[in-house]
Amino acid sequence: MYHDPAFLNSRIASPEDCDAVLRPTGEARGLPNEAYTSGVHWAAERDRLITRTWTCIGFAGDLPGRAYAEPVTLMGMPLVIIRDAAGDIRVFHNVCSHRGQRLVARGGPVKGALRCPYHSWTYDLQGRLRGTPHIGGAGVHQLDGFNCADHGLKAIRAAVWMDMIFVDLSGNAPPFEQYIAPLAERWRALWGDAQDRYQRLGTEGGGLELEINANWKLAVENYCESYHLPWVHPGLNAYSRLEDHYNIMIEDRFAGQGTRVYRLPDASDRLPQLDVWPRDKLRTAEYVAVYPNVMLGIHVDHFFAMRVDPVAPDRTIETLRVYCLDDDGRPDSATHAARRALID
Repeated sequence: MYHDPAFLNSRIASPEDCDAVLRPTGEARGLPNEAYTSGVHWAAERDRLITRTWTCIGFAGDLPGRAYAEPVTLMGMPLVIIRDAAGDIRVFHNVCSHRGQRLVARGGPVKGALRCPYHSWTYDLQGRLRGTPHIGGAGVHQLDGFNCADHGLKAIRAAVWMDMIFVDLSGNAPPFEQYIAPLAERWRALWGDAQDRYQRLGTEGGGLELEINANWKLAVENYCESYHLPWVHPGLNAYSRLEDHYNIMIEDRFAGQGTRVYRLPDASDRLPQLDVWPRDKLRTAEYVAVYPNVMLGIHVDHFFAMRVDPVAPDRTIETLRVYCLDDDGRPDSATHAARRALID
């Protein structure tokens, strides 16, 4: 791709362009227009940025049972998330090692093994090649000199945090624990180590998918500021005003905003609250973008996670999941109604 004249002649955001974004307001300028419209630039972001750091590709809760496979696509690259029989999450390139056929077409339970629809090669849930029917001719299923152990699925480095599945396609990013540590440490002051007590809302009312006719960076940039609230979200600004927000910037991979007056009208006071959250910060909420494609919001009574999926230069899908503390589980309870209000 990088030898293509169209690429060489196109305007790609340079280090100077990026430096200009960070200058004082009176001197700063945005990225060039092509950074938000060009397919060449979009592909360069994939190859130079997205695949070289920890990127979210899905949610562990979307794999409801053990021995389950879910195909996903990251900027055109076919991947497959697998929950094995022990419940562990693994990620592989969704490509058969033989002729490059896409291995898993639809998500669902795996009965026995993953089977390629082309030549019926089979793989177990750890990605190991287990069957090569007729590889040596009709009725000959093994071949001298061919070692199945050398031809399993290509594994991708993966980590799960707050139900989100992150991958490092390059294999060279810092350990995930090191990558996420600055944000995890900041939020430990609010919820200690108790965030695992939040449970994801069920399928009904537990998620939302939005398709946006815009570049993925615009979605993230919008999330990181509250400047637009009075005009775009006047209802929200009525009780969480522009002036009630503060900016958040942590190193070079976490940015966003917080508020000290969080209150979800007609719902918040009926949701169970995390008991370890500092009592003097019950109205504190923080909304942070995790570079490059995650948007998080944490509150005393719930948190949400949104994955930003760059589908094309001018098309983005946002997938939302909401998490609350458990309640009595009755669908007619006030708490249940409040939980539903988080989505509605």
